[in-house]
Amino acid sequence: MSTGLTKRRMLTVLSIDGGGIRGIIPSTLLAFLESKLQELDGPNARIADYFDIIAGTSTGGLVTTMLTAPNKDNRPMYEAKDINKFYLDHTPKIFPQNSRNNFLTSITSMVGAVMGPKYDGKYLRTLVNGLLGDLTLKQTLTTVIIPTFDIKHLQPVIFSTTDAKESALKNAKLSDICISTSAAPTYLPAHYFEVKDSEGKTRTFDLIDGGVAANNPTMMAISHINREMLKHNSDPIDATRLQVLSLGTGAAKLEEKYSAAIASKWGLINWLFHNGSTPLVDMFADASSDMVDFHVSTLFQCLQAKDNYLRIQDSSLTGDEASLDIATEKNLRRLVEIGNALLKKPVSRVQLDTGKYEQCEGEGTYEDALIKFAKTISEGRKLR
Repeated sequence: MSTGLTKRRMLTVLSIDGGGIRGIIPSTLLAFLESKLQELDGPNARIADYFDIIAGTSTGGLVTTMLTAPNKDNRPMYEAKDINKFYLDHTPKIFPQNSRNNFLTSITSMVGAVMGPKYDGKYLRTLVNGLLGDLTLKQTLTTVIIPTFDIKHLQPVIFSTTDAKESALKNAKLSDICISTSAAPTYLPAHYFEVKDSEGKTRTFDLIDGGVAANNPTMMAISHINREMLKHNSDPIDATRLQVLSLGTGAAKLEEKYSAAIASKWGLINWLFHNGSTPLVDMFADASSDMVDFHVSTLFQCLQAKDNYLRIQDSSLTGDEASLDIATEKNLRRLVEIGNALLKKPVSRVQLDTGKYEQCEGEGTYEDALIKFAKTISEGRKLR
């Protein structure tokens, strides 16, 4: 970031993609970032203290909530370093693995794809309700944005702390929002709930995974800032006044999982389920994430502010690593390793002419970038 901007009040945004158990990857990065903030500002420093907006979709929505929901001392419920333990402890029960042989597992999964969601979601609902109780959206410790999709009205429903403070009918329980944003089609059941205001008015919701609307919620967060500017008759936010950290959950781009020769023979079932994968879900999620990254990169690069936007994504996942739900201890620990290894990789940025990530000469590793980012937002916090 240029020196002329360091003394200006910057708006900080953290965005976390959807991706099931692969939420371990951004959580590993956030644990590193928070540790650097604690080195700078003391052991009580938390991610929520440094970001004006934290946006998360699906598993990213769960992480967002853990980072911003208040505990009894009105501090974040989780330290970033504890979130991976949450995944290791609970995802094997959210996504119980069938111990039978591969043939029977495949048959069971295929029948499940036709007859109902792969998992009943009961453990997730019990867990989230137990953790969050009656906490509502307006109580988060910084502004959060969590997208979902309403299947009754076929439109996105975006939950934000700002809206919740302005309207009781938008102030849903955090537990309902978390269950909704993570209700991935074919994996977990859709979620219905109601919100009532003091006058007895009711709003109903029939929701599924926010990844249907925005698997990468970075642009949604920036649009939210501009919407608030518009409401207060201010000029739209300039990208040079934004500091954005966007965390992906990994992708299998280099694996070349599917081909036209194979897909040309697929019918409905194969598009939903193929060799243990869910092609439609994979494609929609990756397309959504990449399009947002492409647009946000274009915005920042065009305004000569590329250093204000840091996107961290690993495109080299293979096999079980790329799944949403293979929650074996081996695979979960492998995802932790991938997150730690990603810190050591050189910073890459999407090239606008090819859409591919290319290494940025002279920008160091993602670890270096996050250390620099920590210093910048630590200094920015002092200007608040």
